[in-house]
Amino acid sequence: MTRSWRSYGLVAVQFACLGAIVFSGPLLPGNPALALPAVLGVLLGVWAILAMRIAQVAILPEVRPGAQLVTRGPYRLIRHPMYSALLIFTLALVLAAPLWWRWLLWLILLVNLVVKLRYEEGMLQRSFPDYAAYMRRTWRIVPWVW
Repeated sequence: MTRSWRSYGLVAVQFACLGAIVFSGPLLPGNPALALPAVLGVLLGVWAILAMRIAQVAILPEVRPGAQLVTRGPYRLIRHPMYSALLIFTLALVLAAPLWWRWLLWLILLVNLVVKLRYEEGMLQRSFPDYAAYMRRTWRIVPWVW
């Protein structure tokens, strides 16, 4: 498996945005209306990791040798629940301290994850013959929206 500069770049942007958002404001919003989505985002991420099995979790988008297509847990409905979880969690943090540059970081994170998921899905389609059917019956990030 060859890892490309593109993979490392996408992951670097993802972690840079995440770090800047997390460390530039409260770690958990004080407002319960925002704390709830933050906690739900974390729980969705944990559920996705448990459904995938921790040994199969990879930060880089390349499909590892021996990987299996996971369609259980949140993957029954969402193809990229960890991306969903990250966006929900960070959105709650940005709303807790809504500075213009934090909004910009969140938008960069969103665009980066969309680019990353498209790149990743191309590799998943080449690696798993039934991935196209899986794509037709699931949502990318947000159920009933996209």
